[in-house]
Amino acid sequence: MKTLIRSALTLSAAVLISVAGAHATVRTEGGLSESKVGVSETYRLNVPTEKEISTTQIRLVIPAGVSVSRFQVTPGFTRTVTKNADGLVTEVVWKGRVAPMEYARFFLQARNPAQAGELVWKVYQTYSDGSVVAWDDADPAKGPAGRTTVK
Repeated sequence: MKTLIRSALTLSAAVLISVAGAHATVRTEGGLSESKVGVSETYRLNVPTEKEISTTQIRLVIPAGVSVSRFQVTPGFTRTVTKNADGLVTEVVWKGRVAPMEYARFFLQARNPAQAGELVWKVYQTYSDGSVVAWDDADPAKGPAGRTTVK
């Protein structure tokens, strides 16, 4: 009986973890959600397709204070970069195709802000039917933004 209950709890925990992790996330290259003040960091954006249709576009809003220096090439995707008047990258859009049950990873190198705080990474995922899923905290229960703690 105890083994059955333990197995059920383990399965339930695994399902919760997989559901909680099934959204667009930004982490350090090592998979962490924290980094250091002022350092150059490689960030990875992980975007799974959660519908039965393909993802066709991913838009990432770069948090204030983050200075992007370069991107890793992502085969099958084109990239458009928007900069502000100071020449800093404020937004990146990748266009391509991520089929159902697949995910894509996008890497960028950036310098963290000089002050400690929290970076909020807003991601907008467009599907082939034109629908957009906002991972921007507009509805945190359904679309949490990615976060990095800078210490």
